[in-house]
Amino acid sequence: MSALSFNKVATLIFGLVAAVQLARLIFGFPILIGGVTIPIWASGIGFLVAGGMSLWGLRTKS
Repeated sequence: MSALSFNKVATLIFGLVAAVQLARLIFGFPILIGGVTIPIWASGIGFLVAGGMSLWGLRTKS
């Protein structure tokens, strides 16, 4: 896999993760892991990090 192909795939995956995190922020889907409820604000952090990584990938794709 070339570096350009890897960058496209990574950018797509981070973009999808950011979209799911944003959907959770908007609709308030509950997430339960091992009996512990994950707070909604954690999705805000996840959205910022994944969205930032996706934008970074878009900028450096050349």
